[in-house]
This record gives sequence, C-alpha cells and structure tokens, in this order.
Amino acid sequence: MNVIVSNKYQNMLATLDIDVIKSINGEFDVEELANIFTNFYFNKMIIDITAIKGYQNIKNIQKLSVNFDPSKIILLLDDSAMVNSGAYLSGLVSMGIYNFTRNTNAIKFLIDNPNSYKDVAQYHNLNGDVTNDKLEYDTFTGTGSGGLKIVGFKNVTSHAGSTTLVYMLKRHLEVAYNVVAIEVDNEDFKYLNDKSLKSSSAADLSFNISNNPDAEVILIDLNESNQENLCNEVIYLIEPGLIKLNKLIRKDKEAFEKLKDKKIVLNKSVLTPKDISDFERESDSKVFFNIPYLDDKKEHEQILDDFLVALGFSRLNSSNSSKAKIFNIFK
Repeated sequence: MNVIVSNKYQNMLATLDIDVIKSINGEFDVEELANIFTNFYFNKMIIDITAIKGYQNIKNIQKLSVNFDPSKIILLLDDSAMVNSGAYLSGLVSMGIYNFTRNTNAIKFLIDNPNSYKDVAQYHNLNGDVTNDKLEYDTFTGTGSGGLKIVGFKNVTSHAGSTTLVYMLKRHLEVAYNVVAIEVDNEDFKYLNDKSLKSSSAADLSFNISNNPDAEVILIDLNESNQENLCNEVIYLIEPGLIKLNKLIRKDKEAFEKLKDKKIVLNKSVLTPKDISDFERESDSKVFFNIPYLDDKKEHEQILDDFLVALGFSRLNSSNSSKAKIFNIFK
C-alpha cells in the first residue's frame, strides 16, 4: 500500500490507479511528515514536491533522505525552472532519490519499476555537492556555474516564422557559442535536415534542457506551449502584414496590451523606419528589432548578427561570421 502527500497536484494524484492506504494534502515541513508517518508501514510515498515547505531550496528536500528511505520516495516535480535545473536534479540523485518525474502517468510505472542509479546517472554532476549553496540557484538563468542563456521564441501573429528563425539564429551563433535548438510540441525541425535540432514535448522540456550540460545558449521554439518561465527572455514575433495584424486584433483586442514590456520583434517585415514608428504609435508598443524577409538557404545574414548582438551575444562582434561567403556555391 502507498501513501500520497499532495498539494498543488492533489486532483491529478487523486486519479492514480494505485492502492493508497493514507493520503494527506497541504504544505508540510519534512519533520512534520516524519512525525505523521513514524511507525507507519507503506510501500511507496508519492510526494507532490509543492507539498514540502521551501521545496525550491534543495536543503529542505535533503531532509527527506535523512528521515525516510530514499528508495521509497517518488517525487512529482513541478514545472519551475529551479526544480528542473541540472543542479537540483543532481542534488536529488546525490541524496539517493532516484524516482522523480513530472508526469503523473509515470508514477505507477515507478512503483513497480523503480529507477536505479544507472537510470538517472545522466543527471548527476559528480563535481557538485548537495550541501553546496550553489544548488539553491537556478542554473538555467545564468546564475549558476554554467552561465546558460535560454531564449524562447513565440509567434504572436500566425506563422510568424519562429521555427525558421530559430534555425537560422542557431547557425549564426555556432561560430562563437555552443548552441542547442529545441522545438516544443511540434516536428517541423525534421524538414530542415539538420540532425542537431531537437524536439520535445512541453512536459519534458525542462529535462531536455538539463540534458545539455555543455550548452552556452539554448534557443527554444515555444509554439503553443506555455513554457516561457523556463527562458531568460522571450522574443514575441509579429509578421506586420495588414491581414495578419487584423486577424490578431479580431482574435484578441487586448493582444498588444498583453505585450506591454515584452520584447517585440517584427519578422518577415517590409516596414520602413517610418512605418515602424507608425506601427509603434498605433499599437502603443515598442519594437525591439525589425527583421526583413530573409533567404533561409544563405549561410550568413548580417542583420541576424546585428539582432543577436542586440540580445547580448557580444562574441559575434569578434567572430569570423562577417567573413562568410557571399555566394553559397562552394562549401
């Protein structure tokens, strides 16, 4: 028989087809849980991680491994960047907590088929230390030792070109950075014939981000997912054609109000500087950058280097990208 400790995901855990002897809901200190379950026999303890007070500090989770048998714990993680960071997951493995997931459907499988160290070794940073204060920081946002920068791209108008733009930006960045590109809940990357491009479901995105320990930059085509919280910054793409803009406003009259203080980039744009000024005035918004129609077969577009430098990728200023071949004949 199993026990469930739930909070945010109470409804999801209630649907599990497993034998449950006891279920509690709320936020608890680990010491409280230890008192509740002293001399209480159970097979597995399924814990909604949001039920642990201060769970984003890995040291509070460490107390679980002190008060309970780690092999009996199954953690249901939330979708925060902190909890899904490489440092945090490595900390769990260091404690001997091998059974963690963001998918409730995987919990029943883990009850019958618990992970061994071999199954989670890829998350383990052997240079890390669970008591190291660095584990309290979010390595995704560049505050950890990796300095990783994650930039998301989201179409505001339909088919604004996020997939192709991410692909082209990856090629430009590769001259100076270790870059990974991921698309979410889609398979359009396969048509670009580049095996280094990756696809991920929204549910697995955090894990797929953490599986790139050598990356300096990760570009994410977010599509319809709501995973902006995993990104350092998000670029909102608008194709400023009359039909596209009218469709956007008819669909959502508050579309530009929602984009206040967001980084708006015009893509596949034919607007002149005066047109852009008019666009900003009429939409009451600010355009970060204007990208014209580009030839995705060209190896180099200077405008994309300018865009990336504006985003803070300063190494491109001193790279050899400006020496790229003009005629894409001899490779």
